[in-house]
Amino acid sequence: MGQGLSSAWAWQLDYFIEDHLQPNTDFRKEVKAVIHVMCTFLKERCFQGAAHPVRVSKVVKGGSSGKGKMLTGRTDADLVVFLNNLTSYEDQLNQRGEFLKEIEKKLCQLQGEQNFPVKFEVFRSWGINSPGLILRLSSSELQQEVEFDILLAYDVLGDVSIYNKPDPQIYSSLIRECTSLGLEGEFYTSFTELQGNFLKNRPPKLKNLIRLVKHWYQLCKEKLGEPLPLQYALELLTLYAWERGSRVTEFNTAQGFRTVLELVTKYKQLRIYWTVYYDFQDQEVSNYLHRQLTGARPVILDPADPTRNVAGSNPEGWCRLEGEATAWLQYPCVKNWDSSRVPPWDVPVDKN
Repeated sequence: MGQGLSSAWAWQLDYFIEDHLQPNTDFRKEVKAVIHVMCTFLKERCFQGAAHPVRVSKVVKGGSSGKGKMLTGRTDADLVVFLNNLTSYEDQLNQRGEFLKEIEKKLCQLQGEQNFPVKFEVFRSWGINSPGLILRLSSSELQQEVEFDILLAYDVLGDVSIYNKPDPQIYSSLIRECTSLGLEGEFYTSFTELQGNFLKNRPPKLKNLIRLVKHWYQLCKEKLGEPLPLQYALELLTLYAWERGSRVTEFNTAQGFRTVLELVTKYKQLRIYWTVYYDFQDQEVSNYLHRQLTGARPVILDPADPTRNVAGSNPEGWCRLEGEATAWLQYPCVKNWDSSRVPPWDVPVDKN
C-alpha cells in the first residue's frame, strides 16, 4: 500500500482513500456493538464492592475511533475510563496501577461471560512510566483489527455539552496542579470528549484528508522507526491547514496534502493554537498561554488542554519527518497531469 500512495497521482488521491483507507463498515458495526456492551459493563460492575468510593462514571471512545477518522486495517484508538469521586489529578496518578488492575480483571470476566462477533483480547503493556492496558478486537474473516489503549481520566468536566465552554476555573486548576507536579500535558485524557467534539462536525472530505496524512505518517514510521512527533500533532496540523487555507467542504485533496507536507518542512516556525475551549479572558489561564506560546517552537497546543503542546519535546523526530516531507513533495501524489506540482494553500505558520 505504501507503493500505492507514493506512485498515485494528485487526481487519484480521492480514489486511493476510498479504496484503501476507509474502514470496513461491517467491522465498524461489530466493534461499536462490543464497545457498547463493554462500556455498560464497566460502568455498572467495575469497582463494585470496593472499599474506596471511586466508581466509573462513563467510558468514552477517544483517538481515531472517537473522532471518526479510523483507518482501514490495524488502527489505534483510546478507550477512556472516567472515574468520579476523585479529588485531584494526583489521586488518579497515584492509584492508576490499582484501578487498571481492577479493570483488567473485570474485562477478563466479561470475556468469559459473553460471545462476541469479533475476537476479544486484553493484555498489559509497559510504558515508560507506568503499566497500561490494551484491548484488541480483530476479525480474521474481514482482515481488520483495532487496538484500544485503555486510559484513565479524572472526571473533572462531568456532563459535557458540544456547545459549552468549560468554566475557566477548571483550566486554572489544571494549570496549577500540572505545574506544581511538573506533569504538564499528563492529564489530557480528562478532556477526551472536548477533543472529540472539536473534530466531530467537520466535513467528511477533511476527515478523509486527515486519514491520508495519518497513512503517510504510518509509512514514515515504518521506514524511520521511533522517535517521531505525535500522530495527533499531524492531525491538528491538517485541520489547521484546512481552516486557514480552504474552509470549504469540497476541495482539492492533493492541495491539502501538499500544504501539510509544506508545513512539516517549516516545523521550526509553527505556533498554532485554538480558543474554542480556553482563551485569554481568565488572567491565570492567559498568563500561562502567553508562556506556552512564547516558548520554543514548534508549538501546537491541544485545543482541549492548554498544558499539552503536542508538537513539543521531540526536535529529532520533527527533523526526520521534515526529510521525508521534503522527499514526498517531489512525488506524483502532489503533481498534475503535466507533472507540474499542485499549488499549496496559503497558510501562515504562526497564528497571530
